[in-house]
Amino acid sequence: MNAKALWTAAFLLLTSPSLLAAQGFAGMGSDAEGFNTPSPDTALVFPADHGPHPDYRIEWWYLTANMKGPDGTAYGLQWTLFRSALAPFATEGWDSPQIWFGNAAVTTPTNHYTAERFARGGTGQAGVTATPFEAWIDEWHMRGADWGALSLSAAGTAFRYDIQLKAKGPLVLHGDSGYSVKSSQGQASYYYSQPFFDLSGTLDLPEGTIPVTGTAWLDREWSSQPLASDQTGWDWFSLSFESGDKLMGFRLRQADGSYYTSGTWITKAGGATPIPNGRFDATPLETSDVNGVAIPTGWQVVVPDYGVDVSVQASNAQAWMDMAVPYWEGPVRVTGSHDGIGYLEMTGYEQE
Repeated sequence: MNAKALWTAAFLLLTSPSLLAAQGFAGMGSDAEGFNTPSPDTALVFPADHGPHPDYRIEWWYLTANMKGPDGTAYGLQWTLFRSALAPFATEGWDSPQIWFGNAAVTTPTNHYTAERFARGGTGQAGVTATPFEAWIDEWHMRGADWGALSLSAAGTAFRYDIQLKAKGPLVLHGDSGYSVKSSQGQASYYYSQPFFDLSGTLDLPEGTIPVTGTAWLDREWSSQPLASDQTGWDWFSLSFESGDKLMGFRLRQADGSYYTSGTWITKAGGATPIPNGRFDATPLETSDVNGVAIPTGWQVVVPDYGVDVSVQASNAQAWMDMAVPYWEGPVRVTGSHDGIGYLEMTGYEQE
């Protein structure tokens, strides 16, 4: 397949509303013929699995952070590198079927700044190496000798950040030792996180340079068909409580109005326990008009097994990611049975 055909296919996959609706959000429910699919019998191996898996169709390196400036102002940060394959192999040069795209954002109490990049695999413009670890697209990067200490940078027209990350806890494997089921039909991904990063660095915003400190959560996930064809989007929560415990949970919205849910309870020492389908509940309490779309920006999250009954409120309701595939993502405040902070990602609302 020539370069023009590859780019055309990738663009259609990313932007066609009819295709997205018919094959799950962003085409993630379409048939994965020719690609590898996750198996519960496969053990994750580190540091090798920090690197790319070109025989799977899609994967990402996804970091979110809650930060504060010297005056106590709260900020949010996102850095994401996606790989999407049009065929299950990697080659050098412009015939590579690997497509890379990056999203970056900074959220303040009153503004939400975003940027987006696209690249082809095989040209050196974007990629990931496991040892030493480096993920990059153009001049954006996340790198370090290993996942214990990483540097992070990105820039858009109205922002820039340079951040240092230090891990203060272990990696967390979601689902069954990293095998994360996403539907009652059995679609799944490999999924793990480093939710214990401490953070320091600088934000450059229109008002100037701001030193920041905080915490960050780095997700890794890959699959070939992670969604069922009738799943229209998801609502994903990563919550860090003042107790030191953490909660990851998501609900996948299905065309008939039902949900598939999953989650992980993470102790402050790093112990992880799966939360099975139906035991994580997230209910919208209020919506906001965001880019002409009604987005739920206030939630009640309940996990009875761990005594969790909290209100999750967007710090800035207008945290809309106006990208090739648009979605909402931003920092949140948590109050109730557990107080804390976190991040919320919501996809698929533009198609509903």
